[in-house]
Amino acid sequence: MTDSPTGGADANRRQVLYWRLLSRLFDSNEQATLETASMAVVDDLGLPAALLDPTVSVDSVVQRFPALADEFGGLLTDADATTGSDTTTAPDTTAAAPDDTTPDDTLSGQVGEAEVRRAALVSKLLLNVFATGSGAVTAGQLAGWQSDAGWFERALGFEPGQLRAEGSGLGATLAGLEGDLVSRMRLREVLADPTLARQLTPSMSLIEQLLRDKSNLSGVALANAKSLIRRYVDEVAEVLRTQVEQTSVGTIDRSVPPKRVYRNLDLDRTIWQNLTNWSPEDERLYVDRLYYRQTARKTTPSRLIVVVDQSGSMVDSMVNCTILASIFAGLPKVDVHLIAFDTRALDLTPWVHDPFEVLLRTKLGGGNDGPVAMAMAQPKIAEPRNTVMVWISDFYEFGRSQALFDGIESVHRSGVRFIPVGSVNSSNKQSVNPWFRQRLKDLGTPVLSGHIRKLVFELKSFLT
Repeated sequence: MTDSPTGGADANRRQVLYWRLLSRLFDSNEQATLETASMAVVDDLGLPAALLDPTVSVDSVVQRFPALADEFGGLLTDADATTGSDTTTAPDTTAAAPDDTTPDDTLSGQVGEAEVRRAALVSKLLLNVFATGSGAVTAGQLAGWQSDAGWFERALGFEPGQLRAEGSGLGATLAGLEGDLVSRMRLREVLADPTLARQLTPSMSLIEQLLRDKSNLSGVALANAKSLIRRYVDEVAEVLRTQVEQTSVGTIDRSVPPKRVYRNLDLDRTIWQNLTNWSPEDERLYVDRLYYRQTARKTTPSRLIVVVDQSGSMVDSMVNCTILASIFAGLPKVDVHLIAFDTRALDLTPWVHDPFEVLLRTKLGGGNDGPVAMAMAQPKIAEPRNTVMVWISDFYEFGRSQALFDGIESVHRSGVRFIPVGSVNSSNKQSVNPWFRQRLKDLGTPVLSGHIRKLVFELKSFLT
C-alpha cells in the first residue's frame, strides 16, 4: 500500500505533536523547533494556541471554545477507528514518507486530519495532568490540576474523581500525583485564607494531610479544615450508602404471613388461581381468594465490631471504614461498635453515627499493638454466632504477631464471623504482613483487600 500525500503529511504532523509532548514531559524547557512546528500544526487545524500552553487549564480552554468540550469527553475510550491503534500511544517515529510502500505500517494512507486533531487534544490532557513540575504548589494550582485530572478521567469514560477513587493502575498513579501536589502546598497558610481555602477540592490526599496536621491548626484554619473534612465525608458517604442499598439483602422470611395491603397484592397469582371461576356468559372472573406477596425479611439483630488500624500506613482505610461503619449503624437491627488503635486502643462507639466526629478524634501515626485492641473488642462479643468482627490492618505487629493471631483464632473458633481486611482504600498501596496472610488463609479467613465494594458485599450479606 502506498501512502497518499495527504496521509503522509498528517502522519508527520501528528508525530510532531507527540514528540513535543514527550519532550515536555521529560524536560520542562521548550524545544524551539518542536514548539514552532506544533504551533503551525495547531493553527492549521483551527485549534486555539492555548492547547500548547501547559499553564492554561482545560477548563479555561473549554470556556473560551465550548465546542471542544464534547471532543475532550470520551477522547481516550476507543481505539483510533481508522488506524486501529490506541490514540494515547505515540506513533512510530519511523513513519513512512508519502511515497514509500509499507504494507505493514498502520499509518500507511490512513492518518487523516481527524487523527492529528485528536493528537493535539490528547497531548493537552497528558501534559497538563502528568507534567506536575516541582517546587511549592498554590491552592489555585492544585485546584487547576484536579480539574484537569477530571477532564482526563472523562476522556477515559469515568466521572471526575472516579478513577482516582478506584485506586488501581492508572488511578493509583493519579492519586499519587495528587498526593505529591498536596504535600508541596503550604496547607496551613492556604487554610488560614478563606478565599484560598475555598479553591480546595477535598480528596483523600488532602484529607490525609488535614488529619495529620489538625493539632497544629486553630481559628479560621481549623474551621476551614473541618469544613473540607465534612464535605469529603458527606461525598463518600453518599457513594457508599448507594452501594449498601444496591447490594442484595436478606432472604424472604416465609414464617411471617404477608401483609394484606393493596401494594402487596399479587395480581398475576390471584388471576391464575381463580381461573376456574371464569364465567363465559358474564365474561367476568369471580375471585374467591386474594393472594399477597410476602415481603418480610429475616432481620435477626446483628452486632458489627469494626477494629481499624489508625497508624500512618492505613489512612485510607481509616477514613473509608469509619464512614462505612456509620452507614451500617443507621440500619435497623444492626448494633455497630468502632475501635481505632495504634499502640493504644480507643473506643469510638459513642460517635459511630458521625464519622466526622470520629475522624477528628483519631490521631494518625505511630506503630501497631493489635492485642491491645483485641482486649477491648472481645468483651463486646455477646452472641458469637450473631457477631461479625472486621479487622482492618496491614498486620505488621512488631513482636506481638503471635499474641494477636491467638486472639483472632479464639474469636473465630467461638463462632464469630471474622473478616480480616488488608486495605480498603483509594491508593491500593498497602502490603499485608505475609506471616499473617498465610495463617489467616489457613484459618479459613483469608485477608480481604481491594475496593471497598468488596467489604460492603461481605457485610451486607451477613448483617441483613
